[in-house]
Amino acid sequence: MTSSHSVMLRKMVVRRSMVETEKSWQCRRSGWKVEVEEEKEQGVRRMGVRAATGGSVAVETRTQSNEVLGKPTVLVSEKLGDAGIELLRKVANVDCSYNLTQEELISKISLCDALIVRSGTKVTREVFEASNGRLKVVGRAGVGIDNVDLQAATEVGCLVVNAPTANTVAAAEHGIALLTALARNVAQASASMKAGKWQRSKYVGVSLVDKTLAVMGFGKVGSEVGRRAKGLGMHVIAHDPYASAERARALGVELVSFDEALARADFISLHMPLTPTTDKIFNDESFKKCKKGVRIVNVARGGVIDEDALVRALDSGIVAQAALDVFTVEPPKEDNKLVQHENVVVTPHLGASTKEAQEGVAVEIAEAVVGALAGELAATAVNAPMVPAETIAELAPYVTLADKLGRLAVQLVSGVAGVKDVKVTYWSSRADDDLDTRLLRAMITKGLIEPVSSAFINLVNADYVAKQRGLRISEERQPSDGTIEYPLDRIQVKLYHVASKFASAIPDHTSEITLEGKVKDSVPHLTKVGSFSVDVSLEGSIILCRQVDQPGMIGKVGSVLGEEDVNISFMSVGRTSPRQHAVMAIGVDSEPSKTVLQKLGGIAAIEEIVFLKL
Repeated sequence: MTSSHSVMLRKMVVRRSMVETEKSWQCRRSGWKVEVEEEKEQGVRRMGVRAATGGSVAVETRTQSNEVLGKPTVLVSEKLGDAGIELLRKVANVDCSYNLTQEELISKISLCDALIVRSGTKVTREVFEASNGRLKVVGRAGVGIDNVDLQAATEVGCLVVNAPTANTVAAAEHGIALLTALARNVAQASASMKAGKWQRSKYVGVSLVDKTLAVMGFGKVGSEVGRRAKGLGMHVIAHDPYASAERARALGVELVSFDEALARADFISLHMPLTPTTDKIFNDESFKKCKKGVRIVNVARGGVIDEDALVRALDSGIVAQAALDVFTVEPPKEDNKLVQHENVVVTPHLGASTKEAQEGVAVEIAEAVVGALAGELAATAVNAPMVPAETIAELAPYVTLADKLGRLAVQLVSGVAGVKDVKVTYWSSRADDDLDTRLLRAMITKGLIEPVSSAFINLVNADYVAKQRGLRISEERQPSDGTIEYPLDRIQVKLYHVASKFASAIPDHTSEITLEGKVKDSVPHLTKVGSFSVDVSLEGSIILCRQVDQPGMIGKVGSVLGEEDVNISFMSVGRTSPRQHAVMAIGVDSEPSKTVLQKLGGIAAIEEIVFLKL
């Protein structure tokens, strides 16, 4: 393999109307496109991927007969339902390689655009680094994402999505099943009978009605458990620092503090994620605060319980019984004291294990991964701001405008100091809480950084990369007289304390490069350069000329470009007053040669000129 066969990933702003072809798959990663160009020689596809450092190019040759040229590759490292696999195969080459070691995963990941895992695969920083920037999305087929290094994913701009809804009912049902089995000693009584015994008096249970259930973690699963427990006649309280009080009240559930939940509960059902805050949150100290004889059910994450502390609480009688579907280490060792304890009911992580849930999770995660590869911001993204689908759709043309304003602005900067301070102003007739600008800020960041670096920016890592590079972006909103039918009237980008290669982009008596733009008929337009009003469609690249305003200038400029076969898409002239200075903004379909720019600069009335590539 030689570098002559390599190609570079070219990052471009995507339009939602773009389609995918067999020759070039257009992966619109979190709103932006990566286009892979191919060289074909004797039926062999060669594709290069830019190294993470932005330096050398790694080349791979792929000739597998089961792969379709032009499609992304999705690695599925754990068993996934057939419906999900079929959905993936419609748009991607699917590699189902189960039970990979960490070393095997690391060796394969640079060949993959997406990775789908369950709870058994650890997606570490080493995995992301080994992908060399190719991995665009990690899909977790389930709710918990503690096996994925979110910080590393964010740093490299890899979207992480999960499937939080499909198995909600299944997990809640399993929690209730364990709750009732625990109360009535179902598992122990069954084992006793199978051993030929009849021990009615030994397995006398407790009633659930009028007992207090503390639901620890009142999210999707926890609230469904609470709903079902209410149907069993239980009093339900819940602890969750992020839960909605209104939602809890609607279900007839009282939100309480952690300590109060422990003190009041007859039964405790765990539904919290495993985080540094919740790691071993149920420990010796916690169990001492519980009502003596409490019963505990865990279908969340094994790590939230200190297993040794639970054994001690069981032995002392503080905890009467426990039902566990999850463990700190899975599968647990054969001599695990909890598994062997006579007052513990155990199941092998069956919370989501119904046929319906497995198929639902498979479809949900496949749809999320396919959507992410197509540039859609999934509602289930866990390392990016939750931007509703309707907001994304409405802001689509403004997203393109924001990116291009950033790209234009940074190309106007001269010198080596770079950009440090940026102010973005949005004019809108909507209320502040009705305008979500996170996506727009990310796109402006993308436009400012990508043209002058090897970084890849998207909504996932925009703020992180900006902080790492010392780029400070402030935002301001101004009222507009426009209609609330449209989210924005216009956007202004100012770069502070910089020199410009096109002096007219800096208004008089300031030191800020200033550009403005707006969307017209779903097409972004540049509407202001410095103090000069212009109106040029941002559909190609732009030539900016400052000139003395006089008759015939448009014709002279057009003639030079026409003679050199440079097609003009739009042309606009903004001036301060007749016969004074004016700025001509010219949209062109192709990049003019240096000779053309020199000819334009040689026209007597033109004082400065710059070409800006989009």
